Amino acid sequence: MQGKIIKGIAGFYYVHCGGGEGESKIYECRARGVFRKDHRKPLVGDNVELDVLDEEKSLGNISGLLPRHSELIRPAVANVDQALVIFSFARPKPNFNLLDRFLIMMGQQEVPCLICFNKQDLDCGGQGEAYRKIYEDCGYRALGVSAGLGQGMEELRLLLAGKTTAVAGPSGVGKSSIVNSLQSGTVMETGQISERIGRGKHTTRHSELIAMGEDTYILDTPGFSSLGLFDLEKEELAAYYPEFARFEKDCRFGGCSHVAERDCGVRDAVEQGRISRLRYENYCLLYGELKDRKKF
Repeated sequence: MQGKIIKGIAGFYYVHCGGGEGESKIYECRARGVFRKDHRKPLVGDNVELDVLDEEKSLGNISGLLPRHSELIRPAVANVDQALVIFSFARPKPNFNLLDRFLIMMGQQEVPCLICFNKQDLDCGGQGEAYRKIYEDCGYRALGVSAGLGQGMEELRLLLAGKTTAVAGPSGVGKSSIVNSLQSGTVMETGQISERIGRGKHTTRHSELIAMGEDTYILDTPGFSSLGLFDLEKEELAAYYPEFARFEKDCRFGGCSHVAERDCGVRDAVEQGRISRLRYENYCLLYGELKDRKKF
């Protein structure tokens, strides 16, 4: 039998098998000792082979790990197809520096990102379209929703269908409301796991996959308030601002940092409104942070 690990805790792995409504089941499994000997550790998101030990009690052993097509470091999870990063139009206002940090972090791990701005019903100033355009001009897919009113949720579901998506966002943006809305009518209830491990349904100490439909999962991750830039040199930062690429040929100096040099094509594009000033200012802040970072 094959399934997907949706949660791992205290040496137990909870494996979701089946995709259709009424056909899915969660098995509590241990991993066979061969994995420890080979220094291979199952991760949430792994597709696995399992041997059923007790069908009535839903107990089994993981006997094999299927090949991974991706592996994230933060959070540690396998086979993620994309990330959904959620901010709000208002209450709180979007922290674009934090958003850019997340996009860079996912870019380092080669995971495509969707950007979702929630609470579009609070967008009284009409800034939402400008926010979306900033990031769509950089090559990202961005959309606005209102989880409270159900606006835009069907489009979001379609973008998640058939994929495993890591969902993240700072506190207060309505991430839980969106995740709960996406779960309506799902094939697997997280309470099944909660009863087994004796924890509440909404614990955020461990990554957990939530089945939304056939081959469709969301990874509910804890909210974040700050993100460091790891394993990145300042000279590499510009590569994570894709909108810079077509203007770099106009830079006078090779290896231009786009911060203080004369005759910089990127800075000229900012002045001409062809690159978002907001994005460029975030770039300069992050460049300075990397430049000042102490070497150990």
